[in-house]
Amino acid sequence: MKRTIAIAALATAALTLTGCELGPKQSVQNGHRGTGMDTVTLKKVALAKDEVPAPPYDPPSTEGPRAGAAYQNVQVLGDVSEEQFTYTMAAITAWVAPEQGCNYCHNPENMASDEVYTKVVARKMLQMTRNINTNWDKHVGTTGVTCWTCHRGNAIPANYWALPEPGKKGIIGNLHGQNAPIAATAYSSLPNASLAIYLSGDAKSDKSIRVVSDGMHPTAANKLTTMETEPQYALMMHLSQSLGVNCTYCHNAQAFKPWNISTPQRATAWYGLRMVRDVNGQYISPLKDAFPAHRKGPMGDPFKVSCATCHQGKAKPMGGYKMAKDYPALWGAPTSIPAAVPAAPAVPAAAAVSTATH
Repeated sequence: MKRTIAIAALATAALTLTGCELGPKQSVQNGHRGTGMDTVTLKKVALAKDEVPAPPYDPPSTEGPRAGAAYQNVQVLGDVSEEQFTYTMAAITAWVAPEQGCNYCHNPENMASDEVYTKVVARKMLQMTRNINTNWDKHVGTTGVTCWTCHRGNAIPANYWALPEPGKKGIIGNLHGQNAPIAATAYSSLPNASLAIYLSGDAKSDKSIRVVSDGMHPTAANKLTTMETEPQYALMMHLSQSLGVNCTYCHNAQAFKPWNISTPQRATAWYGLRMVRDVNGQYISPLKDAFPAHRKGPMGDPFKVSCATCHQGKAKPMGGYKMAKDYPALWGAPTSIPAAVPAAPAVPAAAAVSTATH
């Protein structure tokens, strides 16, 4: 009888440890032994090879007439060579609309026309891509991004979100966005408005994520309630699922709050959250009137990006492949869109020094 109970207990423990994500795991030590500093990933995701399309043809010359002089109404890539321009357009077609081709964005009888809404959107997305590659190097580094990073051959990226509808009522009244599992919160019962709270607005807005209390008892300076922590935990679950990692990828198991003992990835994530907020606030939300109804959420806002849009289950999109190096046209000035990157704060900067050992 005791053996039966012991076996049942072990089986329950195994299910508890693997209940969040099914499938074999890969564990890599990233801290001192016995500290719980192991990065755990799903093998099927971590080891899967990503499809990365090759350039449409050999990289063209950067010399020669500028695209802005050769073509009409070129508002973003006018500073690159004519050859670079057509090379980049060919790549974008394969990345976003391989079946529809150029006509997905253009009127074939007047390529300069802005009458097709997707061209207006694409122009804004090119500005966004240049802004990310030029001004958000503290997150994307020298790897950069291309349209493929998010789209992967689809007109609409597979992972997006929109503002949730106002609290729906259940048997016990207003659910306040809870007990309605969605992918954005790793199908938890936590509030589904976490992305709207932390990934919208602008890069400089004060939306700090602080779930650790500053003291044992509530005081005038320490009023963090359980209700306030719930959307923050929901966002952390979103990050974990989007990158395919556990908490210790960024945080130290000894103490989650201090920056000086966190991993360098925490600082990278700090900039990443603000970069996503910048993308949604500065580039996507202003396109509200351009998008048709079928590309908007229930509240009439455009589909927005999250960490999952680029990462798609991996700590580094496409395993860190430096695809953007083949497309220098995507690294220029964003054109008429000011940079909005906040200066590095003193505390997160401390995380740049790794205390992890291997």
